[in-house]
Amino acid sequence: RAGIRPDKLNGTDTGVYLGTMSSDYGDLGADLDGLDGYVSTGKASSVVSGRVSYTLGLQGPAVTVDTACSSSLVALHLAIQALRQGECEQALAGGVTVMSAPSLFVEFSRLKGMAGDGRCKSFSADADGAGWAEGVGVLLL
Repeated sequence: RAGIRPDKLNGTDTGVYLGTMSSDYGDLGADLDGLDGYVSTGKASSVVSGRVSYTLGLQGPAVTVDTACSSSLVALHLAIQALRQGECEQALAGGVTVMSAPSLFVEFSRLKGMAGDGRCKSFSADADGAGWAEGVGVLLL
């Protein structure tokens, strides 16, 4: 909605600051041999910001953070700091969660950490556990 075409960012001093949670692609049990040398980076969430930066041809810093539930907020904080310190002229800041395997649901249910109705009730007296979802969001700062 910024009115800036992504291809116009090519070569600009734009940083990428993304929050993500650890990848569970390795838990899928798929035959990964056919993926040649892409297995390690294909399941490493740490390379997400670099991939976005490379794809768009951006010349600013590329930082991926994993602080669990606060990853997107921390990425936004780092992007704002970088802008204030002149490390980049503009920044993409956001987060992504992909839940490709049920392992996180299983672990949290074993810990009695899942909300019975699957709904997140942050800051509510009725909060009774986590409600997980996938998603992505990115802001241009």
